[in-house]
Amino acid sequence: MPLEIERKFLVDTTKWSPSGNGTRLTQAYLGLAPNPTVRVRIAGEKAFLTIKGRSESISRPEFEYEIPAEDAQEMMRLAISYPVEKIRYEICHQGFTWEVDVFSGKNSGLVMAEIELESEYQEFPLPDWLLEEVSHDGRYYNSYLSGCPFQEWSERMA
Repeated sequence: MPLEIERKFLVDTTKWSPSGNGTRLTQAYLGLAPNPTVRVRIAGEKAFLTIKGRSESISRPEFEYEIPAEDAQEMMRLAISYPVEKIRYEICHQGFTWEVDVFSGKNSGLVMAEIELESEYQEFPLPDWLLEEVSHDGRYYNSYLSGCPFQEWSERMA
């Protein structure tokens, strides 16, 4: 079974800023936890349907399939919450690939980095532009951000 193992961190925007062209992502949710999370995503010119199982620590089952972009546009109309919009930048740091998401729309102001790992116990070097880890904070799941956008949080992060 395909397994997603990832760690998430907030980004210090005084130490990191976007460079180069990122990929614009728009994603919407068709089903949310406690059931499997079902997401449709448009990434540049491509589109994907993703089904994610319940999280166990930083791991969860994940199935992702490329779909026609026209189908993705239609599926987004079935969304149960706001779309999540962001630009994703891939950064190589000491042999590891980090994905840094600069959110826009209702989640503007949030910048988050994630790294996918081969095991929950894999060690990796931390770039100096990371702030606190938020892997276990459900507020930072994109599925949560779709229903409770960052700009509407009462205890906004600085």
